[in-house]
Amino acid sequence: MQNILDAIQSGTATSEDFASLELPESYRAAFVKKDEVDMFEGVASKDKDPRRSIHVDQVPLPELGPGEAFVAVMASAINYNTVWTSIFEPVSTFGFLERYGRNSELTKRHDLPYHVVGSDLSGVVLKTGPGVTRWKPGDRVVAHCLSVELEGPDGHGDTMLDTEQRIWGFETNFGGLADVAMVKANQLMPKPEHLTWEEAASPGLVNCTAYRQLVSKNGGDMKQGDNVLIWGASGGLGGFATQYALNGGATPVCVVSNEEKAAIARSMGAELIINRSEEGYKFWNDDNTQQDPKEWKRFGARIRELTGGEDIDIVFEHPGRETFGASVFVTRKGGTITTCASTSGYMHEYDNRYLWMNLKRIISSHFANYRESWEANRLIAKGKIHPTLSRTYTLDEVGQASLDVHQNAHQGKVGVLCLAPEPGLGVLDGEMRARHETAINRFRGV
Repeated sequence: MQNILDAIQSGTATSEDFASLELPESYRAAFVKKDEVDMFEGVASKDKDPRRSIHVDQVPLPELGPGEAFVAVMASAINYNTVWTSIFEPVSTFGFLERYGRNSELTKRHDLPYHVVGSDLSGVVLKTGPGVTRWKPGDRVVAHCLSVELEGPDGHGDTMLDTEQRIWGFETNFGGLADVAMVKANQLMPKPEHLTWEEAASPGLVNCTAYRQLVSKNGGDMKQGDNVLIWGASGGLGGFATQYALNGGATPVCVVSNEEKAAIARSMGAELIINRSEEGYKFWNDDNTQQDPKEWKRFGARIRELTGGEDIDIVFEHPGRETFGASVFVTRKGGTITTCASTSGYMHEYDNRYLWMNLKRIISSHFANYRESWEANRLIAKGKIHPTLSRTYTLDEVGQASLDVHQNAHQGKVGVLCLAPEPGLGVLDGEMRARHETAINRFRGV
């Protein structure tokens, strides 16, 4: 891999130079093993340790197919789907790979006894397969994580509705937590050149998810003046939602878990903050079997106090079971709850009277289509949205990085250096960089 890294860091290598590079027979990657899916049997979810299940070692380079590309991964990032993969919840991801492998001779490549994880990357195109015309070796890129086949009609209005839609690196193999990744060419987007490799890799999944869930007509269709309730408003997903609300003329009501996270939300420009630890909301009883509507009402009253008597137009919902009943309750008549992820549990419970009789809507939102992803990436490239990277690990530390995300011991997004030898590399646009650093320093209270 040294010849590839040398070409990237030279700054003078041409597309022809990259095309002539000899690719390795194997590469370093973070993966889980199929024969270890039962290793946490009987262990509570919170006690499952990704450091035990995630391995970093050499794996064979797959065969490149039509419409695909190899990318030298300079940096990647940790998403909650990597945590799910590493603790084999809610199901083992090897089931996804097995089903995908049954589709064709080409997709059989993904059905392996190991699963290379990761749904983000920034890097450089090394090689493209037959039929790829937009991208060439040497292009500096980021990747969004939507993998689609588009052989049927359903996905041609919205590719997220394709019957063969999958999340790359979670429901497919050869993900981004590696020195080389294999992606479909229609996952690629231009790297924002004012960002470092690790910064550019960090926003992909969460930024695009937040854009669709809150801004797109396929999600919340947010407009100026909307009151938007954002759970986890300083985190990887909620931090982008907060920025989109502020940039779009809406008013975010930011829910956070401690004062440090409240300070981050304020630094972004948010003024309406609810610190759950200070205000002590307890939506469920101790054994987590029954909710307390009195707490919903107390929460709603606090929101009205902050907004001057107004209710919530859009709820940006991703915790799931723990918060969903409260989210439905506090939404205004005719308002919208957009939901994804459900990191606290998938089995939601809410009082349907508050939904049905008040004409509220629940809209499911899952990642983003290529157009939405492109727009979300464009806003980062234009310096309108800023990725918030809290810490960067090395590829060898992916297990620890995943554990930190699993235990919510992080702020913003967690990056991972792959081929990049150190943080801070990859910036080409110095003028835009200066504006970005001003914004990030403000977020950090510097």
